[in-house]
Amino acid sequence: MSKKEFSFNEAVAEIEEILANIENGELDIDKLSLEVKRASELIKQCQKKLRSTEDEINSIFRELI
Repeated sequence: MSKKEFSFNEAVAEIEEILANIENGELDIDKLSLEVKRASELIKQCQKKLRSTEDEINSIFRELI
């Protein structure tokens, strides 16, 4: 089975949803730590994607010089 390709926008939307649920007190205390962990994992993936994209863009700019 293939792994689903990472979508930055979907990850950000999920992080925002988790944050809104926390802020609104909509999360059951039993699920709170799981959701915080999930948000943390998504943030790490987003950071990795941002670094990768920055490296690609810098590489393109270096080729132009």
